[in-house]
Amino acid sequence: MKKDDKIILIGGSAGSFPIIMNLLPELPVYFDVPVIIVLHRLRNVISEMAYLFSKATNKHTIREPEDKEPILPGNIYLAPQNYHLLIEPDKVFSLDYSEQINFSRPSIDLSFISAANVYKENCIGILLSGSNKDGANGLTHVLTKGGKAIIQDPIDASYNVMPTEAIKLNPTALVANAQIIQQLIIENLTFSNGNE
Repeated sequence: MKKDDKIILIGGSAGSFPIIMNLLPELPVYFDVPVIIVLHRLRNVISEMAYLFSKATNKHTIREPEDKEPILPGNIYLAPQNYHLLIEPDKVFSLDYSEQINFSRPSIDLSFISAANVYKENCIGILLSGSNKDGANGLTHVLTKGGKAIIQDPIDASYNVMPTEAIKLNPTALVANAQIIQQLIIENLTFSNGNE
């Protein structure tokens, strides 16, 4: 498998921020799989989430991609505030300002669906804590295309609506607590030594 053939997407809303903050420092310095984080956040308030995530990892710069920016291995991207983050067939980002989905922009569903269309069986979609049903349909599409779907155990989630709705729609998805999800993410990274 080529390095750019796999992608990991992490979606979440209320209660997901601390999970990501705990995950980032555990990621290795060098890896070859792009990781995309899609989190709901307030639309009309200046957000420092990318800065906070970068500070937490102390090894990577987590940034919001520009429109038409190529997706590169070993990078961690954060969906920009108040834009849907889509992936085009030539593996570049597309920013979309169309209507909210499930009262959200960015929409986890739209990001998961567009990634699954491009990466197919090499797409891993992970859904964390949240208080609406965004992401459930996206995970269905990931599974339909042959990818992997992982959902945070509702018992483990600070807000269980999002994972509960996703499990209802995707009973074959893997359900795990935040600690196991962190291990699974690390296991699914393709490692390099930084010399490639």
